[in-house]
Amino acid sequence: MGGATISPSLLGGCAVDGSINPSDDVQILRKVKNALLSMQRASWEQGVSAQAFLECGDIETVVLMAYESVLRQTEDGRLSVLYTDNGVTDPAASGEALLHAAKITGDNVLIFAAEKMLNYLVESAPRSNNGILYHTINSPEIWIDSMYMAPPFLAAANNFAEAIKQIVGMREILWNSNARLYSHRWHDDKKEFINEKFWGVGNGWALVGICRVINLLPVEYEKEREILIIYLIENLEGCLKFLRKDGLFHNIIDDKNSFIETNLSQMVAYTIYCGIKSGWLESQFMPKAELMRSAVRNKIDENGFVQGVCGAPYFNSPGRAAEGQAFYIMMESARNKLKELSRNKEN
Repeated sequence: MGGATISPSLLGGCAVDGSINPSDDVQILRKVKNALLSMQRASWEQGVSAQAFLECGDIETVVLMAYESVLRQTEDGRLSVLYTDNGVTDPAASGEALLHAAKITGDNVLIFAAEKMLNYLVESAPRSNNGILYHTINSPEIWIDSMYMAPPFLAAANNFAEAIKQIVGMREILWNSNARLYSHRWHDDKKEFINEKFWGVGNGWALVGICRVINLLPVEYEKEREILIIYLIENLEGCLKFLRKDGLFHNIIDDKNSFIETNLSQMVAYTIYCGIKSGWLESQFMPKAELMRSAVRNKIDENGFVQGVCGAPYFNSPGRAAEGQAFYIMMESARNKLKELSRNKEN
């Protein structure tokens, strides 16, 4: 039966079989990066992707992504916005990478864009009566996702008090002290949960967001840093209580009827590697991180896609997503830095 075909000559230098040696860390990471760059990205996805390239040291790509974030900046200051995106905090996920690109290039366009994003969060973004940022423009909702999206940028921009305020305020609303886990969504006008479930990736957003802020705080914020470390360890232990023997979690952490999900394992492993390297987390967590990393590596297909993450575009079934790619890169980068530190101490 006839049909259109693509000539092999049109494929250029692309690998046709797509094979990956499962023991080749460099090759796997390269494929995961390429797969990420192929993906269409919403504002938070652009941000977490840029952060991943920043943390793995690919500064050239960071600068390119920063310029694209600014190209899509709205008049009110929100970065990386595509069309109907009504996110309040999601656009700030590009902020730290933008700050680094501005510093490297000295380009006033990037500097001004970062200031505009910061002013939006601090001055004009919709928020609760207590000053806690809403997650969306069109509804007074507080989401656990925001724990990652806004506080790290605020801290990277030296607005440490505001970063801490946001974390503390979001925690007061979304934290379940019995489960030691965060619920997902709160409606501030109705004073009730829209979604009280303990979404896995949502708790991952909280862990990584607080982790990044801890590592950005200067010495004069040592007391606040210690409080954030307590917050993080409580949540970390709350998650690990539900870690499966295969190194993965269920999408709703405490619900075995929800699907098995990949991304939370990457996010938790990243947090553990970073915490041990920075000295505020005990090495006893390392075996769990290695188990989770091994589980994730088994989910990477021949194209470099991390499969089985809470999947785009609706995030209600296993699939693939830009954030799933990004957190693999961040996890590997954090592990490599920890291993390098260990080697240096041995020498």
